[in-house]
Order: sequence, then structure tokens, then C-alpha cells
Amino acid sequence: MLLWVGLGNPEPGMARQRHNIGFMALDVIADHHRFSPWRQRFKGLVAEGSIAGQKILALKPMTYMNASGESVQPAAAFYKLPLEAITAFHDELDLAPGKVRVKRGGGAAGHNGLRSMDRQLGSPEYWRVRLGIGHPGHKDRVTGHVLGDFSKDDRPWLVALLDAVADAAPLLAQGKPEDFMTRVALLTQETR
Repeated sequence: MLLWVGLGNPEPGMARQRHNIGFMALDVIADHHRFSPWRQRFKGLVAEGSIAGQKILALKPMTYMNASGESVQPAAAFYKLPLEAITAFHDELDLAPGKVRVKRGGGAAGHNGLRSMDRQLGSPEYWRVRLGIGHPGHKDRVTGHVLGDFSKDDRPWLVALLDAVADAAPLLAQGKPEDFMTRVALLTQETR
């Protein structure tokens, strides 16, 4: 079993914020691959499904971003999952809008959701799908940018990115992150 975690904030008014792109990605994956309906569990919302023969538990922590690990850790412990079975989908300031990078481990780079997961899991050695939202240009504008809603101008690349991530998800489930990134790049090249 794999645990795919979308990072975001639970308030309805925050649903369209850049910080919630992890929730958005999981919603599109779950819909595209016909996962079970979302239900409450592990201080979050979970949906179950299968992609490329792999059982996937999708988890959206409802703890707020800064306490994401308080939802992820109990889910991982319940299913006795090793760190390499966990993937976090999250917003990434240091990537251009619409770009995707997958890596295992690394620092939290100021991302409080990752920091909480690192603390609760006892290690940063899980997988991350970094979804580019771009940098506003100056560190004083970061909070407003991250907590700001995607604009109408963002919609074409955002929809294309989320659809591409869902389409390429079987490659991620099969443990082929390089192929996953290549497929997403091919599917989104016309919207950038």
C-alpha cells in the first residue's frame, strides 16, 4: 500500500489558495482513478483506490498545514508503512508555475506542512511531489502569494497540470518518478 498525502488547509475559503495545490492534486487523482468517496479518518479525509495495481490511500489532513504530520503519522503507523511508501504532494515556491519535480527526502525549505511531517515521522526520507507555484520575487511577499487564490490567468496551466499529474499517476505508483516527471512535462508543454 502507498500513502499519498495532499497538503493544504481545510477551510472552504482557502480551497483555491496556492498553498492548497496538494489537496487539488489529490482530488483530481481520486476522481480520475475512481477512488472511493472521501471519509473522515486519521484527523483528515481519506479515499481509497488502486492505480497500476497498487493500492493507494489518499489523505488530506484536516489539521491545518502546520500540523499535517498529526494526520499523516497515525495513518502511516496504522498501516505499518515505511517512509518510502509515503508521498507528499505540495506547493513549491522555487519551481515555476506548472513545473513538477519529484524527490525523496531533503529539507522542508520553510514549508510548514513538510516540517510537521518530518517532525511527526521522525525523518524527511519520504517522497515529495513538488508542484510549482512560482515565487513572488521578494521574501516579504511570500505569505500573501502562498495564501492568495490562483488567478483566472493561472487557470489554464493549473488545470493542465492537475490533469497531467492524474494521468501520469500510474508511473508514480509504479515507482518511476523520472518517467512521471517526463510524462507531466509532455502533457503540459503547450500551456506554459
